[in-house]
Amino acid sequence: MTVKEAVRARTESAYEVRGGDESRDEGEHTSPGTSAATAATVAAGRAVQELGLRRSEFELAVHLGLIAVTAGPGGRPRVREREIARLREDPGFPDGLAERVRTVGTAEGAALLGIVPARFTRLARAGCVSPVTFYLNRYRAVVWLYLADELASFAAREPELLAGRTPLGMRTMLEAGGDRRARNWRTQRIDRLLKRTADPWARAAVEASALDAAHLAEVVEDPYERAYLARVRPEPVFGRPGSVAARETMGELMLADDPDEILWRRINLTLGLDLAREERPAPHPGDDPGARMPPAPDSTSRVARPQALPIAETAPSSPAGETSSGPREPGGKRLLARLGWRRPSDG
Repeated sequence: MTVKEAVRARTESAYEVRGGDESRDEGEHTSPGTSAATAATVAAGRAVQELGLRRSEFELAVHLGLIAVTAGPGGRPRVREREIARLREDPGFPDGLAERVRTVGTAEGAALLGIVPARFTRLARAGCVSPVTFYLNRYRAVVWLYLADELASFAAREPELLAGRTPLGMRTMLEAGGDRRARNWRTQRIDRLLKRTADPWARAAVEASALDAAHLAEVVEDPYERAYLARVRPEPVFGRPGSVAARETMGELMLADDPDEILWRRINLTLGLDLAREERPAPHPGDDPGARMPPAPDSTSRVARPQALPIAETAPSSPAGETSSGPREPGGKRLLARLGWRRPSDG
């Protein structure tokens, strides 16, 4: 099976069950003359109160896929009453849900693991633990936050990293100035956005969001395709930074900065574009507006069950197989040429 076929198979399997569940959800609690978007739903503020969460905890739970929301009038998120009932029926409610979204900074995270803050920072920089969100302090410096639940799981899984000498490979990486916190945050954020949509153009747009304008133009040469990717890119229902400084910081953090990460995102975008173009071409001036309209966006944010298997974040050495324009050239040369990367032997 080629890389492209594997991506297609995993995408389709992840949403096959989800699509059926969501169509049933949309059909329930709806009577003639009643909007499906507002039937048996409550506003986010009301849901926060009924679930006993703080607003920030509620927004993080939505971002993590723990609480399903649906778009109401004006695009405002609403929560179905049956979703609130499901969460309230959990044996651990309300403390269980609040604990799953509890975040800690470096000092509290180090105390939770029983280590000094300096060692916690080194573990985070090495990628052993991944931040889930961030905020800017009064000096406009990024302060990463971590899920307490994930830190506890890490401590149980890797106790040898909490004491003793740091492994040689990790030590070498840290001494060279390596820091995987932003990259891990990007990866998790992109993965969560990908789980919320099956539309191939929207999925390609999510991959494109990690590339700066120069890299994006090299991979997507058609300016109309680039404009379409910007238009259909899904955004989190919650979690958008409020201040201008925070929005600018998020814009910077969203961009891949390591050469291997950039190459990986370019490959993912290239393969995603192949699937999207097979589904439908991007609209161009003069096109029939009705002929190339994308399917209606999925208004429900939920965790897909079953979820797609994760794809290892390593670039394939020689993608093979058929594309819409014919067979690939041997050794992945055609793909590398489309990525704009040249081998040393190519001059």
